[in-house]
Amino acid sequence: MNTVVEWRNSSYLISTDKEKLDQKAIHQYLTRSTWAAGIDMNTVAVSIENSLTFGVYDDESQIGFARLVTDYATFAWLSDVYILEEYQGKGLGRWLMASIHDHPVFIKLRRILLCTTTAPWLYKKLGYEPVNQENFIWTITRPDIYAGNNR
Repeated sequence: MNTVVEWRNSSYLISTDKEKLDQKAIHQYLTRSTWAAGIDMNTVAVSIENSLTFGVYDDESQIGFARLVTDYATFAWLSDVYILEEYQGKGLGRWLMASIHDHPVFIKLRRILLCTTTAPWLYKKLGYEPVNQENFIWTITRPDIYAGNNR
């Protein structure tokens, strides 16, 4: 499960190596995101430890991130996907998603879940479909759970 996989494109790198991750940078982005506003650093660290992670780098600087919460056999939830604003529009988000889809764990999964309100055009191009089937997916959603946390 801990085998590092990497993809290179010019000066850009995508890596599953958790040692390369800049957890402070990830926290800084997530705490200002629409989906994890106010998230505390410890929660970010625990989420990284318990996920298959994908860091995106320009030389040594982390510019993007995504993670799969997975059992490594049948199911994954794709979460926390981002590319820093100044790097958007260069195809890096699409490349990140293609790299995730090419990962040996992802290839064998029966179901991948994504919950998002951003970039539906990107996810649709990659085969994701909205779930509009009554009584199929159920959830407890607490979007403001981190709102009272100190950063």
